[in-house]
Amino acid sequence: MQTRVLLSIKPLFAERIFDGSKRYEFRRVLFRSRAVTAVIVYASSPVRRVIGEFTIGGILTLEKQALWEKTKSHAGIERQYFDRYFRGRDTAFAIKVLRPQRYPSPVSLEEAFDFDRPPQSFRYLI
Repeated sequence: MQTRVLLSIKPLFAERIFDGSKRYEFRRVLFRSRAVTAVIVYASSPVRRVIGEFTIGGILTLEKQALWEKTKSHAGIERQYFDRYFRGRDTAFAIKVLRPQRYPSPVSLEEAFDFDRPPQSFRYLI
């Protein structure tokens, strides 16, 4: 059974996903289910809207330095931000973004789903 997740992503990084300059979404904590095939993008504050989705093209689980070397040309973030984000972690995760699709009109969580609280990191959707 295919599953989707809702990810909270900072608006700047969400925009980079949809303009094609960010082809990896970095995470300190990753969902455990391998049935997840798609990500619904919730742009966090101040946007606070569901703005699009993308297909998962694979997940990289690597030591931080190795992950940066593999993804840096399409990371969509600066090395300094990457290092700060993963400070204190040995292992880092990157979700490969495939076929990003921006919705014609952003929608609130209430309009899109039966809840109104954004996930801290992610939330499974059926």
